[in-house]
Amino acid sequence: MGPCATIGGNTHSASSSTVTSLPAPAERSAFARALAADARQITADDLREPFGYEWRAQLTAAWLAGLDRRERIGELLLASKLCRAGKGFCFALTRSGTQQDAQLPVDCLDRYLARPDLMYDQHWAMAAFLCLDARLGAGHASPFLGPSGAWQRWTAAAATPVTDPGSLRPQIGMMCSFAEHCMRSVDEP
Repeated sequence: MGPCATIGGNTHSASSSTVTSLPAPAERSAFARALAADARQITADDLREPFGYEWRAQLTAAWLAGLDRRERIGELLLASKLCRAGKGFCFALTRSGTQQDAQLPVDCLDRYLARPDLMYDQHWAMAAFLCLDARLGAGHASPFLGPSGAWQRWTAAAATPVTDPGSLRPQIGMMCSFAEHCMRSVDEP
């Protein structure tokens, strides 16, 4: 189904594949309510432990943090200690959507696009940055995207199948829409 982790005494599974694999609207709504309720109850201390585990636990913790809190997300994205966990961190930053959150994918891209030998979650950071840049009307993406921009240099040097910088924006958007649905569903009777 998706990455699972026990956090705050509850087992969670959260990823974009989890969301799309729930076949029935009733099942999706039940999952959304449970996930949102847990996100509201979970503490920063509960999240600290899974943020130190493998990528599946980090991805799940990032989803919970993205629903109702953001502690440590930027720090963990910049550290990029584990591949795949960055997807959750990028979702959480995109969902929060502040100017401060927008700077964190930029910092990640500045650091890791210069390193084609380190293929972490640059494509997710770019998708988050493009979403945030569009939402905030900032227009800061162009230096990364020009013909000789950092994104083009990185995709030419790294062995990455993701060369279109906007290809993952729809997935980030879908994750954020589902998160909004989760948080609304927990408030509904």
